[in-house]
Amino acid sequence: MFNFFVFTNNIFMYKRKITTDMALEFCRSKKTGADGIIKYYETEVDARLSKRLGKPEGRYSTLETSAVVNGERDVYPRVSDALSKSLKAYCGDAKRVLAVGLGNPDLTADALGDRVFKRLDVSRKYDRDSYVCAITPNVFGMTGIESYDVISAVSSRISPDLIIAIDALTAAASERIASAFQITDSGITPGSGVFNHRRRLDRSSLGMPVVSVGVPLVVCASTIARETCGSCEHRSAKRDMIVTPKDVDVLVEECALVIADAINATFAHLIEK
Repeated sequence: MFNFFVFTNNIFMYKRKITTDMALEFCRSKKTGADGIIKYYETEVDARLSKRLGKPEGRYSTLETSAVVNGERDVYPRVSDALSKSLKAYCGDAKRVLAVGLGNPDLTADALGDRVFKRLDVSRKYDRDSYVCAITPNVFGMTGIESYDVISAVSSRISPDLIIAIDALTAAASERIASAFQITDSGITPGSGVFNHRRRLDRSSLGMPVVSVGVPLVVCASTIARETCGSCEHRSAKRDMIVTPKDVDVLVEECALVIADAINATFAHLIEK
C-alpha cells in the first residue's frame, strides 16, 4: 500500500477522470510468462484499435515486478536482464544509438530520464561506425525549447539508427507505481500523462525508429479515490491532480538503476573496451 502526496513544486490539473500510459490498462494484453519474480505481458495496438482508443499504434511489452517497491536489490540484475532481453527484440541490428532522457530533472517524479541518462555507458567517437550516445533535453518550461527540436537537431547531425527515449509514465492503478516496466516501438509524447502534450517523438516525426522505455511513477488523485471508494468521480471538484508516493526519490533512483543496467547490457557490444 502506498502513501501518496501531491506535487508541491508543480501541480498539474486537468478535466479528464482517468489517464494512463500503460498498455496493460488501456488494451487487452496477453500474459506471456511468469517466473515467480516477473510477469510478462505483450500488447498489440493495430490501426483500428488505435483509432478507437486514441492510443498510439504499435507493440508494447510490459514486465511487472515488485522488486523495486520491496527494495530487493539482489533481484535487480535479474530484472535488468529480463528487461534487456525484451529491449533487444525492439532494437534489431542498430549500430548507432541515441539515448534520450526525457522529463524535468528538477522535479523528482519526472526525473527518471535524467537519472537513467547519468548512468548510461556512452562510446561515440568520430572514427567509429557503431556507438551509443546520450542527451537529456530537459522540458520546454525550463528551456523554452521543445524536446522534439533538440532531438531532431541532434539526430539529423549524427544520424543514429535508433532512438531510445526514457521517461516516467502515468498509471491508472497505484499498484503499478515503480512495478511495471514498459517498452514500446510506438514512440512517446512527452507530457502526455499529465495532459501537457508536446510534439510526439516517433518514426513519422523523426524519420527513424523510436523505442521508449518507462515506468509509472505517478497516478491521478481520482485513481486513489476510485481504489478507495469504488468511484472515479469527484463530487467536490471537477478537476484532478497528479500524485506520487512520498518515497518517490528512492523509487526513481532504483528504477533508473534497473533501466540503465538493462540499456547498457543491450548495447554492450557497441561499447569500446
